[in-house]
Amino acid sequence: MAHGDNKREIGVLFQFSTYALTVGTVFLPVFAFFACVALSIIYDFEESTKTHCRVRNYLPSISSAIGGFTPQRYIWRICIALHSWPRYFVAFVYRNYYLSYQVHEWRPVYSLLANFACLLNITELSALVVLTFISSSENYSIHEASFVVFMVTSEVYMLCSCILYKWSHMNRLFSPLERKSFRLKLSLMVFNVTCFLLAIYFFFRHNSYCESGVYTVFAFLEYMVVLSNMAFHSTIMYDSPLGAMQFNHMAAIDALKVA
Repeated sequence: MAHGDNKREIGVLFQFSTYALTVGTVFLPVFAFFACVALSIIYDFEESTKTHCRVRNYLPSISSAIGGFTPQRYIWRICIALHSWPRYFVAFVYRNYYLSYQVHEWRPVYSLLANFACLLNITELSALVVLTFISSSENYSIHEASFVVFMVTSEVYMLCSCILYKWSHMNRLFSPLERKSFRLKLSLMVFNVTCFLLAIYFFFRHNSYCESGVYTVFAFLEYMVVLSNMAFHSTIMYDSPLGAMQFNHMAAIDALKVA
């Protein structure tokens, strides 16, 4: 390490590749999601698809699949707990990634947006953890409030992330990987919002008219919302400046100051 009047020694705590991080953090919730839905359909079909309308449905809602039965609730909780802690680091890595770009016009607004996106990312993840460990059958009001917070922060974060990604590259061209990342982010955001709005429509339609199969459509759209959210966060593998992430003691101190 070099030393000087204006330099300080930085000790690396650990280093890992974005690809390894993405595989770990995306595989766990994806595996848990499909495992919980499959087990609910195979072993708890009648109970998991039952609603107050008592009409025929063919898919369980996510809340029912991940929190209503065992071993589904334990599979989901373990996988979400394991995948969560690296994502808190990723939130700060993305913040520093955006702030590393030289944006001269409206720099204070750009910096504020980068910090706001980081806060949204952390809030989204925290809400996911809460709704995971407090199921709707255990405490419906807390589970519902956590789900609302998760969805709102998720949608707004995706929008802010797309804006920041485009804004940060205003003075330079996208690399092929960065162009792919931006297009995926934008497409997944539009798809996610569309599915979410349609899911709301079919949810209220089911509650109002109790039509057979409508809740199944809602459940499927809910699956698409969750899976597209996971896919959006997995685009980190295309953000080349994040390809090899290091966390040193000064970066950790800076992150704690921001938090």
